[in-house]
Amino acid sequence: MVVLAASIISKSGKALVSRQFVDMSRIRIEGYLAAFPKLVGTGKQHTYVETENVRYVYQPIETLYLLLVTNKQSNILEDLETLRLLSKLVPEYSYSLDEEGIGKTAFEILFAFDEVISLGHKENVTVAQVKQYCEMESHEEKLHKLVLQSKINETKDVMKRKASEIDKSKIEKNRGDKGGLGGFTSFQSVTSGTGFGSDTGISSSSGGFGGVSSFGLNTEGESFSKSKVHPSSSASAPPKGSSMKLVTKQRTNQFLESLKAEGEVIVEDVRPSVGQSRAPASLPSDPVTLSIEEKLNVTLKRDGGIGNFDLQGMLSLQILNQDDGFIQVQIETGDNPGVIFKTHPNINRDLYNGENILGLRDLNRPFPSGQGSEGVSLLKWRMQSADESLVPLSISCWPSVSGNDTYVNMEYEAPTFDLQNVVIAIPLPALREAPRVQQIDGDWRYDARKSILEWSIVLIDNSNRSGSMEFVIPAIDTSDLFPISVRFTSTRTFSDLKVINVLPLKGGNPPKFAQRMLLSAENYQVV
Repeated sequence: MVVLAASIISKSGKALVSRQFVDMSRIRIEGYLAAFPKLVGTGKQHTYVETENVRYVYQPIETLYLLLVTNKQSNILEDLETLRLLSKLVPEYSYSLDEEGIGKTAFEILFAFDEVISLGHKENVTVAQVKQYCEMESHEEKLHKLVLQSKINETKDVMKRKASEIDKSKIEKNRGDKGGLGGFTSFQSVTSGTGFGSDTGISSSSGGFGGVSSFGLNTEGESFSKSKVHPSSSASAPPKGSSMKLVTKQRTNQFLESLKAEGEVIVEDVRPSVGQSRAPASLPSDPVTLSIEEKLNVTLKRDGGIGNFDLQGMLSLQILNQDDGFIQVQIETGDNPGVIFKTHPNINRDLYNGENILGLRDLNRPFPSGQGSEGVSLLKWRMQSADESLVPLSISCWPSVSGNDTYVNMEYEAPTFDLQNVVIAIPLPALREAPRVQQIDGDWRYDARKSILEWSIVLIDNSNRSGSMEFVIPAIDTSDLFPISVRFTSTRTFSDLKVINVLPLKGGNPPKFAQRMLLSAENYQVV
């Protein structure tokens, strides 16, 4: 048996991970992988396809293909055994069997492939042995890391010494500047006492030698200027700091005001006071967090009807401590027949189909902890429809041209869903002035830089299921008002999926868990 390559590709033939075990050019293997989707027939139960030169032995995994490219003289039974072993290894290293998950763990998967196949021939190993081989520590790698860390520490020490030397030189320079200024001040005070001010008519306060102190001083990159002090008959010195002002701050404020006038949103940088600590980033405080998230892609037609309705959802699990990973999740799904659910390959499907419980096949294996903000995906679902009544928010736009003006009447309607943070963005041609909004339910903002009028409603509930806006702009082609983009969120989902309970596998009290539900408009347009 000679395995030419082991690959993971998408349904369209895009290579995500590919490992060649014989001498083969990149163009050749890419040609083999690109030709594979065209050879796979629909509705067939075969797991291999033959061509004149090679044989493809494959297995679908989620939306991808695990593929072996072999020569035609190889033993098909051994090829299938190799394929089964690889199909068990891939979920061990990638919890998300999609393009993003495979891309994040590509090198780990390649290392596992190398342990299974050597020079095109299968090694006599098991899944546990492959994992053990891949986790073995290397003495040379440790030594290399120690040398690299020592170089980093040495570089940091050099940087600290250089920084301290620069600070010392700055302090000495500032002392020298202050000494020179003090000399001029003392000289001024001496001359003011000699009677020159009364004999010669020269004012000693600021008109004479006092003018020396009006030179601009640059201290730590700040630009200061001193305002004029009118001459007086007295010889008293002006109060300290009374005429100093920061020019840089004024120029910055003028620049920010000009940006605000152009429609830019300026976020002020508020620095905490001394002793005030910054608030830490929001982290999950519950031992177990289950997130139900749905993303909606909808295309509505301007004359009515729906062009596209695609909903994708995911139930993810996030665990803080590894000890709380020995659990099972009991869920309840709604009565929506259009929603198609699919479990993760490591989930016990018989348990899910019989009791609506999500648990790992291996009861001795816990769910992983510390998987970032996204967590571990347990269940995915999808819904596609052409029923316009399912749309949570419908938008109507009625433009009419009258003389030199275009009157635009817009209306929204949300019959069933409560929506938060709704923003309806209407593209406009370049205008000299902002549009004249004559009536609106909600708030509006015009972005002059992007030439977009945003209609925002904080909350849509039973009190405002419908609303309207009317604005006037110069006469334009009404097709320039499309496509209209919509953003919103909601705590209600289409799947009506709920987490009922979290069941511990080792007995005892079930851990506390939090449940989060979110529906968001990812790509919602009116075209």
